[in-house]
Amino acid sequence: MDERSRANSLGSPAFSRRTDWHLEPGVVSRAFAEARARGPVLDLTETNPTVVGLAQPAKLVPLLADDAGARYEPAALGLPSAREAIASLYRVDGYDVTSARIAISASTSEAYAWCFKLLADPGDEVLVPTPSYPLFDYLARLEGVRAAPYPLLPEEGFRVDVAELERRIGPTTRAIVVVHPNNPTGTLVREDDAAHIDEIAAARGLAVVSDEVFLDFVRAPIPAGLRASFVGPRAALTLVLGGLSKSCCSPQLKLGWTVVCGPDPAVGAALERLEVIADTYLSVSTPVQAALPAIFAARPAIQAELRGRVDENLATLDEIVERTPVLRRPASHGGWTALVQVPRVLEEETWVLRLALEHGVLVQPGYFFDLHDGGTLVLSLISPPDVFREGTNRLAALVHRVLG
Repeated sequence: MDERSRANSLGSPAFSRRTDWHLEPGVVSRAFAEARARGPVLDLTETNPTVVGLAQPAKLVPLLADDAGARYEPAALGLPSAREAIASLYRVDGYDVTSARIAISASTSEAYAWCFKLLADPGDEVLVPTPSYPLFDYLARLEGVRAAPYPLLPEEGFRVDVAELERRIGPTTRAIVVVHPNNPTGTLVREDDAAHIDEIAAARGLAVVSDEVFLDFVRAPIPAGLRASFVGPRAALTLVLGGLSKSCCSPQLKLGWTVVCGPDPAVGAALERLEVIADTYLSVSTPVQAALPAIFAARPAIQAELRGRVDENLATLDEIVERTPVLRRPASHGGWTALVQVPRVLEEETWVLRLALEHGVLVQPGYFFDLHDGGTLVLSLISPPDVFREGTNRLAALVHRVLG
């Protein structure tokens, strides 16, 4: 008897198979809960910028009180002033973007959902990078779409394995997702690989979805041969995602966007359909759209504070790695996370559990992000610097104790 039949036999509703998740907490979650119950912990997993002591993002909240936000004028793709504010950001960086090619959503997660609705029928698949953020499986499944992985090559700095990506394109593949820079590796797509992906997508009739939410936090200068952004002239229909959650450290404001690039006929057809999708939900708050120009005016100060935090924590981590040679930090180009490779004398999960239960330090195992080398920990670089320093010192102390 399958789950739906069993539910019916018990008089319960037959829930959608799309929500048939395993909801029981895993061993790591249970260990974290136990560590917190014992007392204060040093949380190096926290990626919510509103709870790590940043001063600048909180200054955005009063901007939502503008009287312009009191009047509801539904605009499916977003208020013209808000779309123009987003386009202006790209033009400042040298990209020829018009507001007519921008769709505003309530978040980048919603933008993904719209992209999957736009591009795929139930049962189709989208190719997503691995390692990467585990949200893809949930977003795709909720749209009735399958997220099929393609590999990044750790031995080549997590470069896209373009040849393997192309081999994995099947008859139901509808899109290629790139995360630029990737989360959690912090690595950018190479320029030649981006061009090859564009060629493959155009030849196969696929779209490219480029998640660039962390692009503002790439450490300058960008090394030669790496792509700055997927915005710009493209042979394939390309949907570039961004949002306030990362660019202004303000996930609570709930605003994301999609820049639609590619051949004019494909762009026009995509925008027509996106407008209907967006009009069906009308999910974006008017106050945040009305305040968007003022929010973006505060963006440099917000990003400067966050970059300072990330740089300080990276310097701390590199100092600890230098004095603990058995630890290694793979190179990255940006983002809010760092990978730390630990000795394989213990299983990856054992390192995580011992740090939590013996030392009150919370870190994520690499396998949460499909890093399967057996010895990678994932640390948040936006943790308060004192918390980050003490937590990584305790990590180094545990390593020394285990190795004797």
